[in-house]
Amino acid sequence: MPSENRVKNEIQRDTLANKKVMKLKITSGDKVVKAILYENPTTKDFIAQLPLTVDMEDFAGKEKIFYPPKKLSTAARKAVSDPKIGDINVYAPGGNIAIFYGSYSGSRDLIRIGRITECIDVINVTGTVKNVYFELVEQ
Repeated sequence: MPSENRVKNEIQRDTLANKKVMKLKITSGDKVVKAILYENPTTKDFIAQLPLTVDMEDFAGKEKIFYPPKKLSTAARKAVSDPKIGDINVYAPGGNIAIFYGSYSGSRDLIRIGRITECIDVINVTGTVKNVYFELVEQ
């Protein structure tokens, strides 16, 4: 598990590399997860479906997944060779969105659309997380 300082440094580098930072708020009950979104065609398709309430299922004990109402563009697909805990990805073949809370290996089928910046522990729980609300928020 990476140290909290290392994760914060990676988030800061990601934020600085992305000049147009879009922020995502993910609410589960009274808990809030904050994230940044990256600028690409897949992210734009996702944003167009917000706000959105979904149930997030556990997958392989390392990610929470859900299927958006409409399939997202996968034109920007490329290998994600440097996977990080907290990444928000679209798995192109299945069309699901996956938020990683455990380690995983790279894949040519993932499109990174964002990154959790605060409170990833909210999704690092056993089983399905119900009624999770996603919304774009002002910077």
